[in-house]
Amino acid sequence: MGNSTSKKVLVVEDEQDIAQLVTHYLEKEGFRTIKALNGFEAIKKVKEDKPDLVVLDLMLPELSGLEVCKRLRSAPNTAMLPIVMLTAKAEESDTLVGLELGADDYITKPFSPKTLVARIKSLFRRLDRTADRKPTSGTYGPLSLDLTRHEVKLNGTEVLLTAKEFSLLEHLLRHPGRVLTREVLLNEVWGCDYYGTTRTVDVHIRRLKVKMPLLNGAIVSIKTLGYKLLDHPVQH
Repeated sequence: MGNSTSKKVLVVEDEQDIAQLVTHYLEKEGFRTIKALNGFEAIKKVKEDKPDLVVLDLMLPELSGLEVCKRLRSAPNTAMLPIVMLTAKAEESDTLVGLELGADDYITKPFSPKTLVARIKSLFRRLDRTADRKPTSGTYGPLSLDLTRHEVKLNGTEVLLTAKEFSLLEHLLRHPGRVLTREVLLNEVWGCDYYGTTRTVDVHIRRLKVKMPLLNGAIVSIKTLGYKLLDHPVQH
């Protein structure tokens, strides 16, 4: 689906003129657009209209952009929804929090609509490439995972994992650099009909770290949310 015409973008922005400008440029490039003026409306539109990407302003009335991002990331069906944040220069620390929460990209105001459109297009291209490549094996430094054989090796030596530990590791390796909430991991690894607590995730992460010390510094705990696997293993 490399064609932008089929892509639907939700623009969440309380300043009408900016929202108007952004949607105008997106539509000119063949995207379909939806608008939301505040955080609650944004959440509602995501559920109803199922956009392919969200352009999200940080400073929103009623429910902040950060809160919207957090809610979208912790619901399994929107956990992987691409989010581009719009931030003012002064909100630098919030921008970092936004990226921690899983925003895919951000642009600081004032910005050129052309730049925003270019960034959105390149994000879609990146996502399309990833979707096309469903790898059957993955490596992470000296760690290798083979899906067909269901085996994990560290420095060439096999590490024995339970089925759940294997699935959890596979999910982390598929999404390096991305904050994965406990809810999402439970849903993906244990299945949406699982009724245990989110502590289960913590226990399994701990077991992975014990079996593969390489993961100690590599799997980072994101306060109150979940976990993130660093893009590259930490060199000791």
